[in-house]
Amino acid sequence: MVGITQRALPPNEFGERRCALDVRWFPFLSACGVTPVPLPNNPALALRTAREAGLRGVVLSGGDDLAEYGGPSPERDETEAGLLGWAVQEGVPLLGVCRGMQVILRAFGASLVRVEGHVATRHEIVGTDGVIRNVNSYHRLAAREVTAPLEATASCGDVIEAIRHRDARIQGIMWHPEREADFDPVDVRAVRELLGGGAA
Repeated sequence: MVGITQRALPPNEFGERRCALDVRWFPFLSACGVTPVPLPNNPALALRTAREAGLRGVVLSGGDDLAEYGGPSPERDETEAGLLGWAVQEGVPLLGVCRGMQVILRAFGASLVRVEGHVATRHEIVGTDGVIRNVNSYHRLAAREVTAPLEATASCGDVIEAIRHRDARIQGIMWHPEREADFDPVDVRAVRELLGGGAA
């Protein structure tokens, strides 16, 4: 089982505040051989759930900007920062997707800047291994440089599109693998390898 974070929605007409998760995450992670467990936007409860459920990995999902860049959910930022710290300390694998990668970037000192032409589009990325892929893109903010212990593993021009931690099992990607009509086998294989899923 792998924990996955959720959006924090604004209050509805009844004053209820709800968490939300794109339903496409469930079939995608299932294809990766893991079972997703949605986590609450409450730092203490999220960590307790992770520990008591014996979660074997964490996904920081996408949606909305970080609070320091105008986003609406400081409690989500705190929750995800806590989960990232727990993952590093306990050696638990963690994947950050889009906003989730931004959480990782900020935790290790990288700055985010506004980028043009990366919202609701597709573009090519080039991996440090020279492999070129065409991926979706839904972000306004990105990093153009990282420092140790992070290293870039893919980019689109000067925009960093994927990262990894040199010592911990921490990775980040700026595209959304769950939003593909047909899941890319490259993404499925990479996520399964990181999060430890078995055969699909």
